[in-house]
Amino acid sequence: MQKLLEDDILGTIGKEKYHCEITWKKGVLHMDEPESSGGQDKGPDPYSTFLASLAGCTLATLRMYIDRKEWDIPEIHVRLNMSQKNEGEVVTFIQREITFSNDVPKDQKERLLLIAEKCPVSKILSNTIDIHTKLI
Repeated sequence: MQKLLEDDILGTIGKEKYHCEITWKKGVLHMDEPESSGGQDKGPDPYSTFLASLAGCTLATLRMYIDRKEWDIPEIHVRLNMSQKNEGEVVTFIQREITFSNDVPKDQKERLLLIAEKCPVSKILSNTIDIHTKLI
């Protein structure tokens, strides 16, 4: 199988409680837990980072489509949150709201909703995910 990233994402944690450095080919992302969970809130927590991936992918996908269609939509905004229900099986619900800085015709909105659902991260999250972990 072909990898989706050129380089692996690398994560490191030392003794500073919950503060992680996540490295990719062009930089470092600092992640942490909120103070209410014992962290120092020095960066986004894992849930926020997870949703940020969906936000970034949604926005970039919509921008590409809007630009290709040459529609006059200067800004796109996305608001995300999630919740879980545990009734024998954990089900995660992600709420995604997309708004625009100007009025957008109904037919364009309907098309953009379909495009948002086709962003690569949405596709990943809508399909089966197998995580293979090994200790070295």
